[in-house]
Amino acid sequence: MRHILTQRIRQGAGEEKADLVIRNVRLFDLVTGELLPTDIAISGDRVVGLFEHYEGKAEIDGGGRIAVPGFIDTHLHVESSLITPFEFDRCVLPHGVTTAICDPHEMANVLGGGAFDYFLNCANRMIMDLRINLSSCVPATPMETSGATLSAEDLEIYRLNPKVIGLAEFMNFPGVIACQPECLDKLVAFADGHIDGHAPLLRGRRLNGYLAAGILTDHEATTADEALEKIRKGVTILIREGSVCKDLEALAPLLTPETSQFFAFCTDDRNPLEIAHEGHIDFLIRKAIGLGVAPLAAYRAASLSAARAFGLRDRGQIAPGQRADIVLLDDLDRCDVAQVFSAGRLVDDRLFGNRHVVPPVGYGSVRLAKAVKPEDFRVAGAGGEVPVIGIVPGQIITEHRRFELPVEAGMILPDPSQDIAKICVVARHGRNGNIGRGFVQGFGLAEGALASSVGHDSHNICVVGMSDDDMALAVRRLNETGGGFVAVRGGKVVAELALPIAGLMSDQPYERVRDDLIALREQVRQMGGTLEEPFLQLAFLPLPVIPHLKITDLGLIDVDTMTLLSWAGSETA
Repeated sequence: MRHILTQRIRQGAGEEKADLVIRNVRLFDLVTGELLPTDIAISGDRVVGLFEHYEGKAEIDGGGRIAVPGFIDTHLHVESSLITPFEFDRCVLPHGVTTAICDPHEMANVLGGGAFDYFLNCANRMIMDLRINLSSCVPATPMETSGATLSAEDLEIYRLNPKVIGLAEFMNFPGVIACQPECLDKLVAFADGHIDGHAPLLRGRRLNGYLAAGILTDHEATTADEALEKIRKGVTILIREGSVCKDLEALAPLLTPETSQFFAFCTDDRNPLEIAHEGHIDFLIRKAIGLGVAPLAAYRAASLSAARAFGLRDRGQIAPGQRADIVLLDDLDRCDVAQVFSAGRLVDDRLFGNRHVVPPVGYGSVRLAKAVKPEDFRVAGAGGEVPVIGIVPGQIITEHRRFELPVEAGMILPDPSQDIAKICVVARHGRNGNIGRGFVQGFGLAEGALASSVGHDSHNICVVGMSDDDMALAVRRLNETGGGFVAVRGGKVVAELALPIAGLMSDQPYERVRDDLIALREQVRQMGGTLEEPFLQLAFLPLPVIPHLKITDLGLIDVDTMTLLSWAGSETA
């Protein structure tokens, strides 16, 4: 280390040639917002010189482009990109995301600590700096059947790993406020580190109590009022814009140069199709500026503020001694990424080709206790109003609605005239044969069925449809493929995406996943579907920590009271 430090000092002082000099760029100064012409001198993986002329062993002409610090995604689940960490690296890094903070929560709910082992092994061999926050709530609640359970002791063994930041989103905020022992044990174990929050709609004294546990961030604020209260109470708000959850438009008015130290950006869940069409953190910057956010505030939130919030003191600004994560832009307002440097290395195909790829784990994780039949999805009832999950487009918050549905031969039926489909959750971890049954409004389906083994957070199989026969076929097909997404129409599989790695991720290149998603979208549209992201929306309906009405393999859950609903159709036919 002494030799490396000596080299940095001498190269920064101009006594030796720098390892790399990026010439002819304009630095976007995150202090003043000015564009300043400069050379950028790099020694190894660090910036060592600015605002001076440098000679380099290697030199790159920046062509007058604008240099900004590498972007930081402060909260995401790589699994929700539907691709492996290595494909995520290849897909996202060219968009300028040089650091990503991942919660392997999805895979952990299937495999337990094996998910951490896999992600940490991958992180050590990726080009981007992938950091891990340890999943705090596996399972998220006792209201579903999970594939694994992680205690405070299970988490502590990873605590000192250099790739680990702290404890990921503490979703069980009712458990924190109630001082449940298992929650307190985890909070105590990470009390001197970073603890991510997850508190949708939590306000007032209950919010105070939650934050008093040491919670530092939150990505679930969906209104400006809620976000303002939280930043006034010391929380860093992670503004989320994913494939389903889109909060940027509501929160953008709060993001100014004065408040930017209290905000960062995250994607949470964004798939390769959306990345291809829109981008990643670069898209959030571009959209924020389009909504009137000052570029200084947007780029601070994407880098400097994000780094400070998570204790990453070696990045977030292009400055001597900082990690050489640099993005060169053709246009500041449009965030047009031209070139990316990760730890001083130019990002190109050759760089990705030199990685040592870790073999995937989690094959064979979809294990139905029994083969499902159409009659397993029947809902008995005599009529009258029944509870219906109401989808809110662009949100994972759902409404608790009630409707009268048609009844035939003692069975409650879906009703396309009211845009109400049947929805069921089938336990898939081999522990039991549970099937939760209910109805949902908002998919627009006129026929057929859609099924997904991605079902936050315990990732049982969630299926929605207008036909019991098609629903049963869809679930059986996922059991055969090892998980994924499938669309069934008229007794035939019409499109699918296999996700055999823990039933969550593809083992194919991200371009193949993108193309399969396009085909799935088209088939769903032909079935009458109206949602932009039908499978990702479906995946959030079994999430019993997000208000107001959800469904798990146990049945319909009233999230406001955290109780299992008892209603006419809650028993099988």
